[in-house]
Amino acid sequence: MRRNSGTRGISLQQKLLADCIVEVQGVSSGVHLTPSRSAQALACLGLQHNRPFHQDSVFLLLLALGPMVWLAMIGFVAFQPPAWHVIWSPAFLSVALWQPLFEELLFRGIIQGHLLHSRSMQKIWLGLSISNLLTSCLFSLAHLANHSISWSLLVFLPSLCFGFARDRFRSVYPSISLHAFYNSGYFLLISSATHLNSS
Repeated sequence: MRRNSGTRGISLQQKLLADCIVEVQGVSSGVHLTPSRSAQALACLGLQHNRPFHQDSVFLLLLALGPMVWLAMIGFVAFQPPAWHVIWSPAFLSVALWQPLFEELLFRGIIQGHLLHSRSMQKIWLGLSISNLLTSCLFSLAHLANHSISWSLLVFLPSLCFGFARDRFRSVYPSISLHAFYNSGYFLLISSATHLNSS
């Protein structure tokens, strides 16, 4: 199967299916194979690695937004680097690694991946897919279980960044990386501020 060089009229769903078929077929073989269920599931969940995202200028811009927000927050809280035992604590590892992994697989992998199969959810509004907007709303609502309303509203903007990266790269790996990076910096900032306020 050859890829069509003109992709203007191709929907996101068609691109996902075409990419999945090309990967499963093996470009050199002339035999047309249908993608296996596991390949379809991996594509739907965004668990395939399509291209290097760490070299993409848009990904690097999204990555740079984290430190910009942290620097703005330093004006509101007293900052002091946390102790090493805080950095290597189970709480930090949970916030920096396990929560981003779980949340991205659930929200950007399962939910946004499922929504992308609907043609209406692939429509773009202000540069963002409808599936990203709906997933980000659900992501914010889910944070109401453990956080205040204002906190839940604040996570909407980072969620849009994660969803945008998921759409752009058709993979959850960039969104997991962004989420882990954002959470790590926030944890280090807030834990040091909490430590200062308690002493």
